[in-house]
Amino acid sequence: MRLQSNFVVIATRNEGKVREFAKLFEPSGYKVRSLADYTDLPEIVESGETFAENARIKAEIISKHLHVPVLADDSGLCVAALGGDPGVYSARFAGADASDADNNAKLLSELKLLGAKDKPAVQGDHPELLSEASFVCALALIDPVANETIEAEASCEGYILSEPRGQGGFGYDPLFYIPALHKTMAEVTVEEKNEISHRAKALRCFLDRLEAK
Repeated sequence: MRLQSNFVVIATRNEGKVREFAKLFEPSGYKVRSLADYTDLPEIVESGETFAENARIKAEIISKHLHVPVLADDSGLCVAALGGDPGVYSARFAGADASDADNNAKLLSELKLLGAKDKPAVQGDHPELLSEASFVCALALIDPVANETIEAEASCEGYILSEPRGQGGFGYDPLFYIPALHKTMAEVTVEEKNEISHRAKALRCFLDRLEAK
């Protein structure tokens, strides 16, 4: 199946996400736009209890308004020692207007309050790790012209470091450590990230489902 346009609107204003999606969509020939390319958009209230529900909510609202294919993602960090938090509240973990630095600081504060008893044991020479964690990404695309909905979800497993490392990425990337690479998500190259990230995995699954339609 081909979409009814040569572009996809990504339902986000997050420049980091837009760059990642643009790179990932490049081989399939689709251009990427974002919410920053439009004005007078309706308010989106992410009221879902899961990543998948929030992705569907965003895609439905924006596709109905713009009448073009819209791909929404809802993604976040699930930390084992915190019972899966911050989860769907990842972007606003430290408050509605929290910065990435604010969210990272709150995450480290809460994990360090737990002490050493919940720290994971990982074989090999690694920095101090505070908890197992996973990045999760749910995608929902709605094409209102073709009346099609396609969804996908994937995760990337890793650990939370005791202090941030790396200048790349965004969000919790500087704290998310991948033992096999001995790097955080903020230290990997773009090529490495597009192989292992939750968003890249979810998009590959999504594109497979799109082609199968």
